Amino acid sequence: SSVSSDAIIRSRDKLRSFQHLSKAGVDMPKTVFTNYSRDVEKVIAQVGGTPVVIKLLEGTQGIGVVLAESKIAAESVLEAFNGLEARALIQEYIAEAKGADLRALIVDEQVVGAMKRQGKEGEFRSNLHRGGTYKQCKLSEEEIRIALKAARELKLSICGVDLLQSNMGPLIMEINSTPGLEGIEGASKKNIAQSIITYVERNKR
Repeated sequence: SSVSSDAIIRSRDKLRSFQHLSKAGVDMPKTVFTNYSRDVEKVIAQVGGTPVVIKLLEGTQGIGVVLAESKIAAESVLEAFNGLEARALIQEYIAEAKGADLRALIVDEQVVGAMKRQGKEGEFRSNLHRGGTYKQCKLSEEEIRIALKAARELKLSICGVDLLQSNMGPLIMEINSTPGLEGIEGASKKNIAQSIITYVERNKR
């Protein structure tokens, strides 16, 4: 079936997406919703201690994503976000990923393209908009399995699934229901736009 508006809204709202995927048993970094909490120490402890990644729920392209290396830094960031009445998540920092992630582009329950994104030196965010680079990569069977499971659980026929390579295996970092094709067509050497057009035409009503 085609992508529903509910599915897109659910994937755009990071909190609901993480709640849904966690309930479905999809592996992710430890994640806690701050809910304007002033008990920063408790929230940090729930994800295993500092450093932590703090993410605005409404952020995109790496905007509103901050690495807090200490409790004091985390407190400062959360105070700023709370002051703006901005909702945020605190997430376990996967240091072994070394500023890199994998993006799987999924169309109709198939991975039609993949790339590895690497943040520039000194940057933990891999987004191309933040100066990251990309290259072709071949996903492992486990990476493909978890990416497809995440897309299926969120009922997204077309999406970009971002994964981190951790010591515990692949972890879902984020799912984008309206993924850009910048980088991934060049990296995968595939006409992904055509795959999307073909799928949409086949399923239009």
